[in-house]
Amino acid sequence: MTAPLYAIGRFCSRHHWPVIGAWVALAIALLAIGHSAGSKTSENLTLPGTDSTIATELLEDNLPEQAYGSNPLTIEAPAGKKLTDPQFASAVAETAKRLNALGDVNSAVSPLSPQGAAFLAKDETVGYFPVVLSVGPGEIDEEEAERILDAAGPAKAAGLEPAVGSYVGQQLSKPATETSEAIGLAAAVVILLFAFGTATAMMLPIVSAVLGLVCALSIIRLLEHVLEVPGVASTLATMIGLGVGIDYALFIVTRHKLQLADGMELRESIARATATAGGAVVFAGFTVVIALCSLAFAGIPLVSTLGFTAAVAVVVAVCAATTLLPAMLGALGPHINSLRVKLGKTHPDDKEPHGWRRWAEWVSLRPWSATVAALLVLIVLALPIFQLELGQNDISALPKETTSRQAFDSLDKGFGPGVDGPLLIASEFASPSEAKQVLPKLEEEIGTAPDVAAVSEPTLDKAGTAAVFTVISKSEPWADETVGLVEDLRETQIPAALRGTRASSYVGGQTAGYIDLATQISDKLPLMIAIVVALSFIVLLVAFRSLLVPVKAAAMNLLSVAAAYGVVTAVFQLGWGSSLIGLDHAIPIVSFVPLLMFAILFGLSMDYEVFLLTQMREHYEEYGDERRAVVEGLANTGRVITSAAAIMVCVFTSFVLSGNPVVKEFGVGLAVAIAIDSTLVRCLLVPAVMVLLGRRAWWLPRWMDRLLPKISIEGEEYFAEKDAEAAPAVAK
Repeated sequence: MTAPLYAIGRFCSRHHWPVIGAWVALAIALLAIGHSAGSKTSENLTLPGTDSTIATELLEDNLPEQAYGSNPLTIEAPAGKKLTDPQFASAVAETAKRLNALGDVNSAVSPLSPQGAAFLAKDETVGYFPVVLSVGPGEIDEEEAERILDAAGPAKAAGLEPAVGSYVGQQLSKPATETSEAIGLAAAVVILLFAFGTATAMMLPIVSAVLGLVCALSIIRLLEHVLEVPGVASTLATMIGLGVGIDYALFIVTRHKLQLADGMELRESIARATATAGGAVVFAGFTVVIALCSLAFAGIPLVSTLGFTAAVAVVVAVCAATTLLPAMLGALGPHINSLRVKLGKTHPDDKEPHGWRRWAEWVSLRPWSATVAALLVLIVLALPIFQLELGQNDISALPKETTSRQAFDSLDKGFGPGVDGPLLIASEFASPSEAKQVLPKLEEEIGTAPDVAAVSEPTLDKAGTAAVFTVISKSEPWADETVGLVEDLRETQIPAALRGTRASSYVGGQTAGYIDLATQISDKLPLMIAIVVALSFIVLLVAFRSLLVPVKAAAMNLLSVAAAYGVVTAVFQLGWGSSLIGLDHAIPIVSFVPLLMFAILFGLSMDYEVFLLTQMREHYEEYGDERRAVVEGLANTGRVITSAAAIMVCVFTSFVLSGNPVVKEFGVGLAVAIAIDSTLVRCLLVPAVMVLLGRRAWWLPRWMDRLLPKISIEGEEYFAEKDAEAAPAVAK
């Protein structure tokens, strides 16, 4: 890896303008293509083998017009008015006409029509059109969703308040992230000024990360037309792409500046920084991508796609750091230290800031105290994890200006909270006569279940052997009571109603899909943790040729992830301090957040592990003194690791401002985990344990040493040979 990276760095620095031009042209082209293609996110919850997916497939085959349930388009009368007032009648009728004229609308019954009496609240202030579409959550795009809401234009013009829920509303309820991105970048600028001491060098990681992010997001937008990409994927990719993009560039620029301070020639310094720090960047990025792509083993399409799209952002960030950044360094030349800004007591060009050396010495002299203190803090932070429960997105936590939240509030006010998340009961019968005999009993049995508010009339297919009807819960879709209702229906009510028949019945709909998703993730989480840990162990085993280093790394990463889970559980599920992040009540932990968090955090924490241990190993091989290797490694990398982590923490924290509660959970979880990992773990626990392990830390059985391939992350052997060959020429 070293020789190719060295050649790439040298080429890009020499031909800097063509390389920069190519990146700019690529970003503009991808941005233009992505913009013209438009956004088409998907909230489809296809989970092979689950009740909810079987129900959808059954309806797609027999009752396709009912397969995806309905999307409630609510209308609410102004205060003191009723929908039945004469001035609203024509507007409501025109809205129904416009809805039914849309190509993808199978039906939309007016709440003021004789057939729609059930869709009008008792006080007649709220009503809704159950909009049944021929396209599901995996096919509808933002433009089609907008057309459905726009069809309520006459109602809005008459003074009514329209809003739309379900998967149509989800397409239109994506809170903007521009403010979070701006705050994250502003924080990164300040930290980079501290890290580099020059405004010129500070701009390099920012430009590299932003250009890379533009390319990555455009690629993800294009993938939305090929894959079922959830709406949160772009935001998650932005968080990760921005954080790692700046971090990776920071490591390379830092190495380049230090080499220039030692008198190395400019082009050679760029090439070596790309090959050494760039090698560590490629290796670290590779571990993140492995962790994210390993989510495919879960067999859950939603989770796999989120992992894949996040991996796209990481790959593009690595490519930008190893090609675009060397080109910008070449274009900047010797002016990298211009526009100097001195901040702090030590200068950024100091190889060993005295504070970090003193800290490293203190830890090395008190390894047991440091280990116990770090473990106690981590264990205390992790304690709430025992109360962790996986749930689904809480619509009531969305900003009030989003149409999904408005629709939920209107439905809650007029009909109760369960209307926004109906359950679909899809049934298949051996014959029409069996359907006529079993259906009434099935409806009656389900109607007696706890927490059932209403059961609709069934709809039969033309053959009379397939049917569907709707069940409304008394509770919110994400409430524990609704989860209990779905379990009761599947385990008690439906089996009791179908006993002695050949009929089969399944609980479907989006709410049931999210419940099935939480169940699947709970079942797969231990397996996914084992897979990611095993893959990371193998990668570190090969990289550092040590048996105990990867074991230590895996154990410590698990501790930091557990601490992050504990904080997320305390803040969101238990509601401790939730008001500080813009929430007015506790909300469920969305089921896929912990799984994605684990893969992301395990990969990112390996970044810091690689950078720190590479230095420790290099000094151990140089001096043969394990304690000195720990001190030198931490003293030389402490500033850059904490600077990189501070940037990532600021980027992740800025996304807490997002109105999307799922993004808030990712923001808090990732920020806390990186903060813990870069301070308690990397700067306290790791060096302390490495001192305690002593020479054993670098032990590897001989048989394993013979089997493992030899790789060098930063190419020490390559440059040792290169310098040895160059020495006679210099002497002559």
